[in-house]
Amino acid sequence: MPHDSRTPMPPARPRRADARRNYDRILAAATAAVAEQGADASLEEIARRAGVGSATLHRHFPSRQRLLEAVFRDKVEALCATARDLAIGPEPGQALVTWLRAVARHASSNRGLAASLIQGAQDGDPGLGDTCHDLIVNAGQELLGRACQAGAVRPDISIVELLKLVNAISLATEHEPDAADQADRLLDLAVNGVRPA
Repeated sequence: MPHDSRTPMPPARPRRADARRNYDRILAAATAAVAEQGADASLEEIARRAGVGSATLHRHFPSRQRLLEAVFRDKVEALCATARDLAIGPEPGQALVTWLRAVARHASSNRGLAASLIQGAQDGDPGLGDTCHDLIVNAGQELLGRACQAGAVRPDISIVELLKLVNAISLATEHEPDAADQADRLLDLAVNGVRPA
């Protein structure tokens, strides 16, 4: 039966809000599952944790690759937001180190996520890696620039070098049960050296 234009359509907003809540819950559950079990975490387990059915998960994320990309993108956006928050603080040197620690925690909690994204790249967003890399480099560059201006960091250090250092530390600790703690300690050694205080 055709819709009578004089009868208002029921509002669609609650469904959109509900769908957004489901999306957010799935993303949070997937992030936690990847941190605990790695990129091969069960999609059924992720749906269960999110409190949704498998069909709802697949409606939002038609493939594992799409879900992993969303997890990765969300984590990168959080790192960039952290950098923006730290950039307004009064101590640029400490802000840079705090952010590098956040990057190390991010990377050590990925547990095979980057490798999985690369393996499934033909099914996903081909520009995701470059886009996320650029976002992280730009976020870090602002913090490094402020730290250099404040004399808290040597002027010959680049953000790419610092990110490579953090990435190497994270790869070395990624499969350890206390990966984030170990990455934090190794980064502390790299930043402060091995000399006694």
